[in-house]
Amino acid sequence: MTEQRQGAVRQQIELPFAESVRISFQSLMIRFYRSIITTAGIALGIAFLVSVWTTAEVDSEIKKGSGQGQEIILGDEEEKEGKVTTKQLWLVTMSLIVCVVGIANAMLMSVTERFREIGTMKCLGALDGFIVRLFLLESAFQGFVGALIGALIGVAVSILMGLRSHGWNLVWDFPLLRILTICFICCLIGTFLAVIGAAFPSWRAAKLPPAEAMRVEV
Repeated sequence: MTEQRQGAVRQQIELPFAESVRISFQSLMIRFYRSIITTAGIALGIAFLVSVWTTAEVDSEIKKGSGQGQEIILGDEEEKEGKVTTKQLWLVTMSLIVCVVGIANAMLMSVTERFREIGTMKCLGALDGFIVRLFLLESAFQGFVGALIGALIGVAVSILMGLRSHGWNLVWDFPLLRILTICFICCLIGTFLAVIGAAFPSWRAAKLPPAEAMRVEV
């Protein structure tokens, strides 16, 4: 009987996933300018990743196209075209790490600002999983939007660099399908990194004792 009552209470206080999405989106709109700053950080990191990756793919494709039917002797510098160098890979990795740190910092500040809100929700019966879900959804929204914007910027930069280096040959040899695949993968990477960055702040928010959260002066 006791287990049935607990199950009934649990069912009553668990909100649908769609409601969690609505609350998370509303929270982002309330903190719109801070959300823009966090999203911009993600966009810059993903833009750098996409531009490096796309430029390497474009150079490789054009090099293959120009080599059809003729023998091409490549020097050391030309052999590097179409490949992501170790230096570029290191810079991309560092930029993505900075993005994760920035997301974690922004979410920790968000948790600190919302102590009373979190305490109120927990006093009203919100479960720890619901609190975690709210913060992870907020971060995932920012990660996806930032990654999408960054992917578009990265492709645009890569196209401009390709036109300057290869001229109109870029139009005929542009690997559209592979570029779209790169953009999709980078959007997933941006969203995943955003969720990873929000994992600890979300856990911290969920573990706040309701009474203590209500007493905190922010």
